[in-house]
Amino acid sequence: MNAPALEARNVSHCYGARKALDDVSFSVGRGKFCVLLGLNGAGKSTLFSLVTRLFALRQGSLAVLGCDLQREPRKALEQLGVVFQSRTLDLDLSVAQNFYYHAALHGIGKARANARTEELLNAVQLADRAGEKVRNLSGGQMRRVEIARALLHKPRLLVLDEPTVGLDIGARADILKLVRGLIASEGMSVLWATHLTDEIAGTDDVIALHKGKVRASGAVTTLLEQTGASDIKQAFMLLIDEEALA
Repeated sequence: MNAPALEARNVSHCYGARKALDDVSFSVGRGKFCVLLGLNGAGKSTLFSLVTRLFALRQGSLAVLGCDLQREPRKALEQLGVVFQSRTLDLDLSVAQNFYYHAALHGIGKARANARTEELLNAVQLADRAGEKVRNLSGGQMRRVEIARALLHKPRLLVLDEPTVGLDIGARADILKLVRGLIASEGMSVLWATHLTDEIAGTDDVIALHKGKVRASGAVTTLLEQTGASDIKQAFMLLIDEEALA
């Protein structure tokens, strides 16, 4: 039986006395577009920091394609592509130079790095900007470069933390279309963190996170049936309603 693309079991994390994540468990199926939906402060970025090993995992377990992040960190991270909420490109390097630096970190040779960079920049329609400094790109173009760069080492799971923050409606739509296309073209799995319900499609899976706890998880249709809501926005509001949950 194939392991999920990402599996969290009983994950908790504290900042001093404040519990940011409280016994969080969920799984992301292979080939799925899964949305981690939560308001600001729900714990989404904390969870991403644990998945990417920026923070040490002290309680619970996380596994990428069956590889435990604690026992097999290198093998797990090799299968992971990451786009953080904050920009991580070097603005004073060219687009291509940002790719080559990333390739070196992953031990990718020059010839393969050149070929993969050209392939990915074509895929995000930015091949003509390869030699240009990143600071000359728009916010949406920078995000497309970051997504393409995250795919350089051919990961099987792509995780994105609020990737459309600060983008206009058109750029948001372009990024969503791009990432959704990856599932079909590259057979990837995606975990997309957001607080915006309009970024969710009817075919997606959703993990509703609120105040560090998973309130519900499953297909959009399942959450609608569970709450009796007419749309995912209403379903989410019902799921995080403290009085209704009491």
